[in-house]
Amino acid sequence: MKVKTIAKWSWSIPILLGALTIHQVATAIELRNTLNDGVETWAEVTRYDRSDRKDVTMVEIDMIVHMPDGSQFERNRLTLPYSIGHRVEADTLTVMVLKGTAQEVVIKEIGETHVNIAWSNFGMSFIAFLMAFTGVLAWNRFQSTKEE
Repeated sequence: MKVKTIAKWSWSIPILLGALTIHQVATAIELRNTLNDGVETWAEVTRYDRSDRKDVTMVEIDMIVHMPDGSQFERNRLTLPYSIGHRVEADTLTVMVLKGTAQEVVIKEIGETHVNIAWSNFGMSFIAFLMAFTGVLAWNRFQSTKEE
């Protein structure tokens, strides 16, 4: 494979990091909207699974959300960071529900932490985007001056 082809394909790295950055902003905004505008209700935890493996540390829960109008729906395989998983180890949880959004159910006890994590992920991915963009730009410029 030619260096020129690799140089062109290397632009996919900052593009993917830029997309991740935009996604994290959207996630933080959606989480905030659900916390602020959602309906407060409760959820019954049907499964709490905590992985203590060194390579994969996470908490996964299944829940049945009970709406104020008497309806209910399930949310399965909700993954949470291991560091905050102990805060939701209970039979019932207070949740905020905003139907039709990407972050439809947010656990109230850890909602603010989730928003902060999303903004932190945005910051890290934005820095990675800037580094990758600068690196790829410099490498492509170096390759073009080398050819001349």
